[in-house]
Amino acid sequence: MASYLLAMAVFAGLYGLMALGLNVIFGLAGMINLGLAGFFAIGAYASALLTVKLHLPVAAGAVAALAISAAAGAAVALLTARLKGDYLAIVTLGFAEVIRLVAANEIWLTGGTDGISAIPAPGRSSLTPLQFNLASALLVWLVVGIIAWLLTRLAASPFGRVLRAIREDEMVAAVAGKRVLAFKVQAFAVGAGVLGLAGSLYAHYNAYIAPDGFAPLITIYVVLALTAGGTGRMAGAVLGAVLVIALTEGTRFLGDAVPGLSPVQVAALREGVIGIALIAVLMLRPQGVLPERTTIHPLEPP
Repeated sequence: MASYLLAMAVFAGLYGLMALGLNVIFGLAGMINLGLAGFFAIGAYASALLTVKLHLPVAAGAVAALAISAAAGAAVALLTARLKGDYLAIVTLGFAEVIRLVAANEIWLTGGTDGISAIPAPGRSSLTPLQFNLASALLVWLVVGIIAWLLTRLAASPFGRVLRAIREDEMVAAVAGKRVLAFKVQAFAVGAGVLGLAGSLYAHYNAYIAPDGFAPLITIYVVLALTAGGTGRMAGAVLGAVLVIALTEGTRFLGDAVPGLSPVQVAALREGVIGIALIAVLMLRPQGVLPERTTIHPLEPP
């Protein structure tokens, strides 16, 4: 049980990282991004290929995953510069599916549906499974803490204030002399880079990746995490990820609590409980458990 709980702590941290990346793109800049699984996959495959085929250190693979995902995010932002709302959501969702299909069909590079195995991780061969899960959980949450602190500082900086101005009304921000497109591209790149870093950590922890592991369901869970935790606030993004993992994994034991149910009925009950819990959170706290703080500065006398 201890090893299982530590593994869930790792995945909660990974979801927290992805929610932080989405928070920069959507929570601060107001751009809808449903391509989270695509950037997550880019980071995972980049780090796995560099460490497995080129035998680079794991740290180098993680840095490369962050950089490559950030570059992909900037490219997507430039290509979708004129799109907003539902159109941007559809295009980014399609981007994630394109990445997954490329990974499934480019067998020479990604191994196709067989995936990539034997992805290295520090301590995997010398530690017991429990010790490895503990070390992985500590590493992932250390990264979450560092990224959350950096992004909190970023959100409080002039750059973050410009992003919030663009989120509220990009025309007003443009009239104020801000280069709206440049700020959007930078926000998309930062968020995508964090998503790619999460993908790298996932690949090295899991030791195996395949296209099926990057289904759109990941995006749905991360969006739910950010919405429930508090859009626009980094602590809310992390808390929402923990809540989503607690709900999705905690409901696995409903079969023991309610005897006499078939596996299909247990699965249906799980979905119902998760849905009701999330709806309750959004009804009671429509802005999230930890909503964004709004600071109003008084006007200075002339």
